[in-house]
Amino acid sequence: MSNLAFLSLIFAIFISTSNAISQCNGPCKTWDDCDGQLICINGKCNDDPNVGTKICKSNPPSVPSPTPTNTCRPSGTINCNGVHPIYRCSPPVTSSTPAQLTLNDFSEGGDGGGPSSCDGKYHNNNERVVALSTGWFAGRSRCGKMILIRANNGKTVTAKVVDECDSTMGCDAEHAFQSPCKNNIVDGSIAVWRALGLNTDLGIVPVTWSMV
Repeated sequence: MSNLAFLSLIFAIFISTSNAISQCNGPCKTWDDCDGQLICINGKCNDDPNVGTKICKSNPPSVPSPTPTNTCRPSGTINCNGVHPIYRCSPPVTSSTPAQLTLNDFSEGGDGGGPSSCDGKYHNNNERVVALSTGWFAGRSRCGKMILIRANNGKTVTAKVVDECDSTMGCDAEHAFQSPCKNNIVDGSIAVWRALGLNTDLGIVPVTWSMV
C-alpha cells in the first residue's frame, strides 16, 4: 500500500469516528453529534424542548431494582394482651443494626420473668446485660457475646448477651405475662440505659448495635 493510500485510509477512519452519532444521553459537542431529532444539551444528547419530542423520556435508562435486605416476616400471630405477630427471625445484623432499646429488670422478682436463659441466673441491675429478640439471639449462639450499642446522643456502651427477648411466646410466668417481643429489640438493663445517658422513664428508644 502506498503512503498516499495509507494516509487516505487513516483520514477516512478519523472522519467516520468524528461524525459518530450519539443516542439519548450520549456525549456530544454540537447538534450534529446527536441522532435524529435529538439536540445537544449540556454535553448530552436529549429531546428538543422546542419540538416537544419525548424520545428519551419514553425510553428511560433501566435502573436495577434494589435487593431486599430484610426478608423477615411474621410466622403467625398470638392472642396475648391483644393480637400480636410472632417472629422467628430478625432483620440482618450489620455494623450498625437499627433496633429499639427497651428496659428490663434482670434481677430476681424483676419484670424479666425467669432467670436468664444463657446462664440460668438472675443479674444485678448494675450489670450491663441485654436480651436480644429471638432472631438475633440465634438459638443461644450469641450467649455471653458482647455487643456495642450506640444511642442517638452519640454515646456508646458494650453489654453482654444473657437472655432472649422471646418474639414467639408470651403471657406466661416465664415471660412475666408480657406480650411477645418485637423482632428488633435490644432489651437492656438499667446499667445500660444509664451508661448511654438515657432517661429510663422513656421505656423505649431507637438505637443501633453491632457485635464486638
